[in-house]
Amino acid sequence: MTPFLSEDFLLQTETARVLYNEFAKVMPIYDYHCHLPVKEIAEDKNFANLTQIWLYGDHYKWRAMRANGVDERFITGDATDFEKFEAWAATVPQTLCNPLYHWTHLELKRYFGISGKLLNADTAKEVFDTCTEKLQTPAFSTRGILQMMDVRVVCTTDDPVDSLEHHRTIMNSANFPVKVLPAFRPDKAMAVESPQDFNAWVDQLEASTDMTIDKYDKFREALQNRHTYFHQMGCRLSDHGIEQPYAEDFTLRDIVRDFDQVRSGKELAPQAIRRFKSAMLIELAQLDAEKGWTQQFHLGALRNTNTRALQTLGPDTGYDSMGDFEIARPLARLLDALERKGKLAKTILYVLNPRDNEMIATMIGNFQDGSVPGKMQFGSAWWFNDQKDGMEQQMKILANMGLLSRFVGMLTDSRSFLSYPRHEYFRRVLCNLLGVDVENGELPNDLPLIGEMVKDICFRNAVNYFGIKL
Repeated sequence: MTPFLSEDFLLQTETARVLYNEFAKVMPIYDYHCHLPVKEIAEDKNFANLTQIWLYGDHYKWRAMRANGVDERFITGDATDFEKFEAWAATVPQTLCNPLYHWTHLELKRYFGISGKLLNADTAKEVFDTCTEKLQTPAFSTRGILQMMDVRVVCTTDDPVDSLEHHRTIMNSANFPVKVLPAFRPDKAMAVESPQDFNAWVDQLEASTDMTIDKYDKFREALQNRHTYFHQMGCRLSDHGIEQPYAEDFTLRDIVRDFDQVRSGKELAPQAIRRFKSAMLIELAQLDAEKGWTQQFHLGALRNTNTRALQTLGPDTGYDSMGDFEIARPLARLLDALERKGKLAKTILYVLNPRDNEMIATMIGNFQDGSVPGKMQFGSAWWFNDQKDGMEQQMKILANMGLLSRFVGMLTDSRSFLSYPRHEYFRRVLCNLLGVDVENGELPNDLPLIGEMVKDICFRNAVNYFGIKL
């Protein structure tokens, strides 16, 4: 019997073990999409205790605790940090067969050296105290953790109106080798379904550009200005978190009229909303192409489904799920419109519903143009899918219908500084997939050949694809 979380964790064959230990394990981390709070990196923050770094903002854990019958007071409420940790520790044994059980113990082992001890109600106090003590040391500051995990690049997720002052602080820091760069997330520039929220954001855009934005051409100019500013600050990626692609027909006259209407506080009809979103996707995508950026589309999340929770806790608190939106036809129209203009940037497509995996794997093949290896990417298994089964499915489908060898690999997509062992988790899954095929005679027993492919997927493809100098 293999011990739990041994050094052979997830590696079922000798070939898999060699691939992981000799090729994957040694590669640095390129985290090209995450939600780490950049202010905490700029301040080189040390967290007061394990709860603050591990449970604050982690809606994966929150959903499990709610499912386990934990009162909200011990999740997002006014309970003490240790009371919240106790509630989580008591929940962990109930997460058996959930990837949270793996991640929890892998993180305790890799960061804090806790091995051979399972987290539960009985061990909660010892684990909390041991980890909290270490978190007070310089090695466990935010910058220390990034270097501990051999992270070379971090791309955060940033609103176009953000000043990027914290990124500037990091850029000017001496003796910190990790590149921490912004990524352009212009979702609010499209959110005309709520005139009140949209106009409040445009007011912020006015302040950040020192412009009066009373017409659509001024709106476009302001977005272009911010896009250029982000580029000057090292940004090379954009990201859209949208339910589905938008590809409605429109004219400039339509969009000017729609902008005037929503800027005056009036609601748009559903067709006009889709039309405006379509125009903005085209506009923003062209900016990305002109500057040589990579655009990312996260598609298919059904967000904020629980009205009472949204009103009391706000968004991003664990009440989102997979949606079943139409994606294929509008996505093809959007990509084709950009390709016809010669303005289709490098593109990564992520889907939340695995029913869409084969569709995305075939869609990217429609728009590869030979200009860049793997120009169109099927993004890493996302959100509810970033576990063993979801990762295996995504990579198998990509391998069957495209080129797994050109895949830019794993990202954390996390708000937590303790999430980097997910790269290890991914690498073990990757090496096991390849190792099994070698031992089944489905791949040649050529470890240098396959090992170089592993290194590419783990790190080198991202370095070459995104073009950020290390």
